Amino acid sequence: PRPNRPNPHHFIAAAVVVRTNKMPIDINSLRTYKGGNPDAYRRYMIQRFKNPELVDQTLAKDESWRDLRGQIDTARTAVNKLQREVIGPKKKAKEPCDEEVAEMKAIKVTIVEMEARLPVLEEERDALLSQIGNVVDPEVPISKDEDADNLVVSLYPEPLEAENEGDKPLLPAPLSKLTYTLPGTKPLTHDDLLWRIGGYEPIRGQNVAGHRGYFLKNAGVLLNQALINYGIAFLRKRGYDVLQPPYFMKKEVMAGIAQLEDFDEQLYKVSGKTDDPDASSEKYLIATSEQPICAYHKNEWIDDKALPFRYAGISTCFRKEAGSSGRDIRGIFRVHQFEKIEQFCVVVDDFEESAREQTRMINAAKEFYESLGFPYRVVCIVSGALNDAAVKKYDLEAWFPGQQAYRELVSCSNCTDFQARGVGARCGQKKTGGAEKKSKEELLKETASYVHFLNSTLCATGRGICCLLENYQEENGVRVPEVLVPFMGGIDFMPFERGPMEATKGEKKGKGKK
Repeated sequence: PRPNRPNPHHFIAAAVVVRTNKMPIDINSLRTYKGGNPDAYRRYMIQRFKNPELVDQTLAKDESWRDLRGQIDTARTAVNKLQREVIGPKKKAKEPCDEEVAEMKAIKVTIVEMEARLPVLEEERDALLSQIGNVVDPEVPISKDEDADNLVVSLYPEPLEAENEGDKPLLPAPLSKLTYTLPGTKPLTHDDLLWRIGGYEPIRGQNVAGHRGYFLKNAGVLLNQALINYGIAFLRKRGYDVLQPPYFMKKEVMAGIAQLEDFDEQLYKVSGKTDDPDASSEKYLIATSEQPICAYHKNEWIDDKALPFRYAGISTCFRKEAGSSGRDIRGIFRVHQFEKIEQFCVVVDDFEESAREQTRMINAAKEFYESLGFPYRVVCIVSGALNDAAVKKYDLEAWFPGQQAYRELVSCSNCTDFQARGVGARCGQKKTGGAEKKSKEELLKETASYVHFLNSTLCATGRGICCLLENYQEENGVRVPEVLVPFMGGIDFMPFERGPMEATKGEKKGKGKK
């Protein structure tokens, strides 16, 4: 029988280097008297192409907050001193003390006023603090230009030149330093292939759900479930606990994890008053299982000896794709609803440990796609494209021969303790003086470390299906990768059931203008 491998002529022919030589950081990281380094965070903000003055604004507000707290302490001391050294003795001696009592009452009024201002200042400081991004890993290329400067750190398979004793690409290398020799002809694209095998109904989906709506059907459903079940089996074999999370979250919990722009560009708000008649608690659909799993250990204190925790999140994901108008209109590559298998790992508060875990996670993704036979490259994303939480992000981009382009399948981020602070997920405890006099809550707040969170796609099934179709297409249909055959009920080939999909009115109009 014929082995189930992608058509070799669909691969890129060469890759050669052109040779030329809520989610805040810890406020104490900025306080010099606490050993913090504000200059480092000014540098990280510059590297992220964000305003470094936010560091100074935060410190100024923090100084106002600390100064006010000092004034409150001084005033309380004055009240106690008046009570103990003046008013008390005078009352005992039955001497008049009306002036002192009036003075004490005035100080108490001032204390109440200052105490009312303290949380306002704290909230203003924390609002500034939450806009400061995480550390930037030294490996991250400092740039805003992803197309030119994303750093290629691995390629699979090896380029043909290397096999023929030619020059091997010198990696890591920026994208702008790599050139590709492309095949002379393009095979079919994923949207056409999925239609021809009878795998989806886009027009009927749009009639029901609107833009980017679709029905998966027959082969499309089988492929979707096969990738889910293979992904689960793949991660369970590697010791992951499988989690299927809630598909919506409370706004206040989501706010501790998602950035503000996510609410506008990605997240769908859930309306309905069945369980919330006063509409006091807003809810949002999840854009990834990373979000609810971030809150899985919300306000928990984890024994660091129990770590690491490794979770396989299985969920449907919902995204507005508000910033993607006009992109990937056809097919199921970029849609509002899709399934995803996610890696989510929790480790101790040690940067070297979380860096090792990120390497392990991207290696698991590489192994997954190598087992499927997908050609890919892994890139380290430029600093200007990092979200605030990530210190470093790897993308695994697979080769789509129908588009003659690499497209993102995996995003793997190390967020260190940034998100953990947003949900209060702590670990361990350091010894401090006077600990026996503090409450458990004070002890946790002052001495406990925060765990490190890492997340990585294993497979967004819609995109996985698209890549599979383009790489495994043949003249009369699409072959199924060998590892997926058992999850497809033994089906190893999906024949074409119909011809190409008819162009839409908009597409016909566009061709007419040309």
